[in-house]
Amino acid sequence: MAVLISAVLPIALIALVGAGIGRMFELDLRTLARLSIYALLPALVLSSLAESTLAFDRAIAIVGAFLLNTALLYAIAVGLARGLKFSPDERKSLIATSLFANVGNMGLPFVLFALGEAGLERAIVYLVGSSLMIASVFPILLKGDGIRAGIRLTLKLPVFWAAIAGISLQVFGGALPEAIGRGVSLLGDGAIPLALLTLGIQLSQTQPIFGRYELLGAGVRLILSPLLAYSVGTLLGLSGMDLQVLLLQSAMPVAVNSLIWVTELGGDVVRVARTIVLSTMMSFLTLPIVLWLSQNG
Repeated sequence: MAVLISAVLPIALIALVGAGIGRMFELDLRTLARLSIYALLPALVLSSLAESTLAFDRAIAIVGAFLLNTALLYAIAVGLARGLKFSPDERKSLIATSLFANVGNMGLPFVLFALGEAGLERAIVYLVGSSLMIASVFPILLKGDGIRAGIRLTLKLPVFWAAIAGISLQVFGGALPEAIGRGVSLLGDGAIPLALLTLGIQLSQTQPIFGRYELLGAGVRLILSPLLAYSVGTLLGLSGMDLQVLLLQSAMPVAVNSLIWVTELGGDVVRVARTIVLSTMMSFLTLPIVLWLSQNG
């Protein structure tokens, strides 16, 4: 119980602060998201990967399990959308809410508070794989601009180059100069607090009106995804903390930043926003259960 409280309570408190600020002031969520995507998150990825002690083969196994789980979720989302005769925008939105998990804003702090620095290392590896997949494959799936456009978008993201730099330092045994390393670490330390504040602000700006669509999207994200991840992780031989982190990250609610992608690439923005709110609210109940099962199952 102490682990559950220490993992959930800090997230809830910071998100509540963000919700309060969001009710007092009109804030631009897109600006906050871009600060995170283009400045704070790359710094966190670079410093974490450069200092990581996680073996390369285990990192590859985590990313491989994530990719296979994502492929299965995509197939299920497409099948559900066709079976329920969703409109094109509804289909795109269901794909977005099924694949785009909040592994940064909520996943990193939850794993850090629950499993410590060793868990955070693995969670960041998962985040890097997720970020690169979303930047390259996601636009192809939603907008249909083709592989070349997806690659161009990936190459524009600082998180991609931060990951390359961090992995290179690991492989070749290098290190950032001390002054630069301190600056990068200081910048990266702001990623998690800003992410949680942004989450709270988003919650304060969305009307809590939910129906069949939102329940379906939240259910796929919070229940089906970790069940699939457990099967995939076990199949690929993951165990211990590697499997725990895979389960926890796969059980995260819909990402706040999915609104930005859906706005730019197409989809039902209102339904996505409501699914974000519902899945986030429900995750405060489901995540402790997934954590308990991962530790005692």
